[in-house]
Parts: sequence; C-alpha cells; structure tokens
Amino acid sequence: MKTLDHISHIYFIGIGGIGMSALARYFQAAGKKVAGYDKTPSQITKSLEELGIVISYQDAAEAIPTEFKTSEKTLVVYTPAVPKAHKAYQFYLAEGFQIKKRAEVLGWLTQEKFCLAVAGTHGKTTTSAMLGHLMAFCKLPVTAFLGGIAENYQSNLIQHGEEIVVVEADEFDRSFMQLYPNIAAITSMDADHLDIYGDAEALHKSFRDFAAQVKEDGVLFVKNGLPLDGITVGIEDDSVYAALNIKIENGAYHFDLKHPDGLIEDLVLNLPGRHNLSNATTALAMALHYGCPADKLAKALFAFKGVNRRFTYRIKKANEVLIDDYAHHPAEINAVHSAVREMYPNKRVLAVFQPHLFSRTRDFMEDFAASLAQFDELLLLDIYPAREEPIEDVTSEKLLELIPLTRKEVISKAQLEEKLQASKATVKVMMGAGDIGEEILKLTKTLAV
Repeated sequence: MKTLDHISHIYFIGIGGIGMSALARYFQAAGKKVAGYDKTPSQITKSLEELGIVISYQDAAEAIPTEFKTSEKTLVVYTPAVPKAHKAYQFYLAEGFQIKKRAEVLGWLTQEKFCLAVAGTHGKTTTSAMLGHLMAFCKLPVTAFLGGIAENYQSNLIQHGEEIVVVEADEFDRSFMQLYPNIAAITSMDADHLDIYGDAEALHKSFRDFAAQVKEDGVLFVKNGLPLDGITVGIEDDSVYAALNIKIENGAYHFDLKHPDGLIEDLVLNLPGRHNLSNATTALAMALHYGCPADKLAKALFAFKGVNRRFTYRIKKANEVLIDDYAHHPAEINAVHSAVREMYPNKRVLAVFQPHLFSRTRDFMEDFAASLAQFDELLLLDIYPAREEPIEDVTSEKLLELIPLTRKEVISKAQLEEKLQASKATVKVMMGAGDIGEEILKLTKTLAV
C-alpha cells in the first residue's frame, strides 16, 4: 500500500472501535469518503455520524452503500475484533477488494513521518494522549492517533500538522509490529492477552521485538525496572528522567522533573493516581527529548484534562463521588484503588466491575479476586464477551466466590441504578472495558439529580 492517491472511498468494519474511529476521522478530514459497520450505536458512532460518516448496524452485504462496492477506488479496513464470518468482510473478500487490518494502515501512515510510539499493557493511552497534547501545545506539526477520547480535544485524533505522528502502539494481536518509531516508550509489560500470546514470556518477547524496531538513530524510554535496555523513567528513584519532591495539593500532584540537563521545578499534574504521575513523566521525557521547550511543557501539562474513562469524575460532590474508569486488568484495578485511597482516605468505596473477555477472566481469576477484594463493597456485572464465545465454568459468579468481601453480589445492568442508590458508600467506582461506559452515562443523568 504505497499510496492512497487512487483510493477515494474507505470502508471500516468495526468503525466504532476506539482505534478504528481515529483512522476514520483522519481519512474523513483528508477528504476521503468514509463509511462503515459497527455492531451497536455508541457515543463514538454518534460523533462519527455527526461528521457525515454513514454507519450501518446490520451484518449484511446489502447494508454496504453502493458507492463503496467499487474495488478500484475502495480500501477496506477491519479490526481483528470482528469475526471473519462477518457478511461485509466475506463480501469484500470474495470480490477481491484491498483489505487491510487497522494496524497495517496505521503503520503505513507513520512510514514517512517522524514517529513517536507509546507501548505497554497499561498506561499507553494516557501517555500518548499527554504526549500528543504536549506537542500540540508547543505548536509542533503533530497528528496523534489515540486509544481514548482526550478531554482537551473531545476526540481520539489530535491534528496540528502532518510532519510528526504520535501513536499508541498496541500489543494486542502484535499490532505494534507494524511500527518503526523514531522515539518509543514502553510503560509496562504485565501479562495480558494470553489468548493471543499463550504465556507471559511470549508477550515479553513481543515487546523486545517491538523495541528492536526503533530506528537505528532513535531512542527507547522504558519504565525503570523493566527487563529492557533503554533510557529509564521513574518516580522518586535513580532513573534518568524522574519525578521528584512529590506533593499533593488540592487533588493535584506538584513535582519536579529530573532530566539529563537539569531540573524542571514545580510541575503540576491535575490527574489523580501515581500511575498517572508515571505516565506524565514518560510523556515529558519523550517531548523533552524531541526538543519541546521546558517552560511550555510546564504550562501544557497543567492544562491537560485527561482521557475519557481514565479516572473520569462523573459526579464530584462533598458527599457523593462517581468515578468512571476503563480498568479491565488486575494491575489497572490496583492502580485505580491506590488512586482512590490516596484521594479519599477513610471513605467507604463501592466498586462496580464488568469483566472483559472470558479468556482474560479465566487467566487472571485469582488476581482479579485479590484486586477487587481491596474495596469495601462490590457489584459484579456479567462478563462482557466482546469477540469471544463463553468458556465453561468461567462466570462472574465463579469470580465472586473467590472474593473475601461481606458486601458483594452479581447483578444485572437493569439493577445498577437501584443498587448504587442503595449503597451508603461515599465513593463509587465503575470499571471495565465493555459497555459499562455507556451504562455510566445513563446513570450519571439520574444519580446526579
């Protein structure tokens, strides 16, 4: 796929996915005709439709608009989350259309640009959003493809020019092997996606392979402690780039950043959780290395509002707090718990969790139980299947049995509002990567009254 000059139409199968929708926005802005399919309407599909993108929710070849059925001028982009039996996919396959995975298209878009890529099983979305924001704030010609909606831009695409590209390098399905970055970072390598990798060592090898793809004159930043060679980033340690002298004032972190050329003093991060402090340190390190001026970086970081569904406050009152988070891995749940306890010491905390994928729930059943047991009360929703079929004996009820809490139960989505209102907990945290995000938006309207 050397050029897209002959392509006028792009059809996305799974257009409502967070990575897919960023590409759809990009091509729409570039003047291409864009349409697609998704399983159900969402806030993302609604925002795409407002841009004039036609979306079908019907799994049928007849639902594809006629103008997207000419093979010479149409590129088809799909996500591995969509089953190969999908009718539109089968139609395009049978008709000999050019069909590409999302990761291939993203890799192609970065080839001729200066590429900054953020990888890691956790932290990559917030870190890449911060990095894109820092560079845009510094008036650099950057486009950032994000795995979440950046609050400052209300979008998963930041467009301030074409010369520099910031991307989230996704380890799922080894997608990041399509990238050859100039500057890269690896934030974490906890075991995940074992349905793809089989075991933790295979996942670690994939990260090492990605690190080897950083260009010869490029640079790799790694979180201190990871088994990789690179420039270290950390918090209150001996890393090359480190957050030091950390204080919390009015719910914000105040800190200094040590870097090879000195110290940037009194930076302010308006996001809770030490995991976000680590993300900020990584983003600052990458931006500084590129050449962003320190004084502008301080102002840019202060102005960063975060990423939607990453410790997002849906309700924030003295006696009622509702937090929305994408956490779907035990390590991410631990990070949310730590942030909640740091910001709300001595408060009763209710967690609502929707497990994501039967395979992940099976692979980390005991770790999930330990993470969720840290909260005072727990409501579990059924497992969100996404791309998977059920696995025998892998259920939310099975997970609940392993959690040593007195106040715990499995509930349906229809019971959510009633159960949340009945709880005496001051702080309520809703977590998961499935459709729980849509449920929270509905609940916020009624609970906030």
